Amino acid sequence: MRVAVISGGPSPEAGVSRVSGRCVAEALERRGHEVIVLELLPSIAEAVAEFAPETVIPMLHGIPGEDGSVQAFLDILGYSYVGSGHAASSTAMHKSLTKAVARRAGLPVTDDVLLTCVDDLTIAGDEILTRLGRNVVLKPDTQGSALGVRLLRNVTAETLHAELIASLAEHEQLLIEPLVNGAELTVGVLDVHGGSPMAFPVIEIRTPENAWYDYEHRYDANLSEHLVPAPIPQADATRLREAALELHRLLGCRDLSRIDFIRSPSGEVVLLELNNLPGMTPTSLYPDGARAISIEFDDLVERLVVSAKARGASIQWGAAKG
Repeated sequence: MRVAVISGGPSPEAGVSRVSGRCVAEALERRGHEVIVLELLPSIAEAVAEFAPETVIPMLHGIPGEDGSVQAFLDILGYSYVGSGHAASSTAMHKSLTKAVARRAGLPVTDDVLLTCVDDLTIAGDEILTRLGRNVVLKPDTQGSALGVRLLRNVTAETLHAELIASLAEHEQLLIEPLVNGAELTVGVLDVHGGSPMAFPVIEIRTPENAWYDYEHRYDANLSEHLVPAPIPQADATRLREAALELHRLLGCRDLSRIDFIRSPSGEVVLLELNNLPGMTPTSLYPDGARAISIEFDDLVERLVVSAKARGASIQWGAAKG
């Protein structure tokens, strides 16, 4: 099969995307596929057309690419591709929208405050402290890999105001949530065309004491540990896997996703976000979940491209009528 892997681009996560893309391409080459790795550039349409792939893997993290923009481009040009369509990708890219869908379905999420640069930050700060408390986390609404995330403990009104100004200078929209201390957990979902979605075993991510799973700890193999399956009660693991499958379904995702949770010491679980194009690097969590059910990396990638080709292009262009 002729497969084009698109990676890189202008996203702050472009470096990770290129590593994911290279790992995926090498797996496909080992399986005998004809593969090209293309950088996401303004000339991408010409580059893809010249190679004429049977399917495409947009191995992209962040904006553009994970937000539905590249998916819509591939739809219009009539290519099949791995991953969710443009609408599901766009929704999943916004943490606030993902939580709104989850909340409506009764899935466990925290309270939050959504802010933009046009909001009155004095009023917003008062609301945050009243509703969420003094221990909060500031997150860019459309950023991955924990980039731009700020953890604030015992924050004062003055410090919170300054942090909000600094964050909104870098990001158009912020999601503020109460800071939940506990185990960081994740569940991968594999949903190939023509089959039934399956949830991988729950993984617990452990970092050194007084550290959290930030960008550095995600991509340095020596700074985090992945426990598969997570050492939690079986009933909790079952609920997490069911919640992951439900959110994947509600958002209209396909092929793959990874859903992140936090479990407090008392056993309370909250859903954080859904990653519609999880990483495929040597330190990534999604391939670890697949290996836990005996799906090795090369087989995983093979299943994804076969799924995309079998599904075909989302838009079938008919002959033009005069």
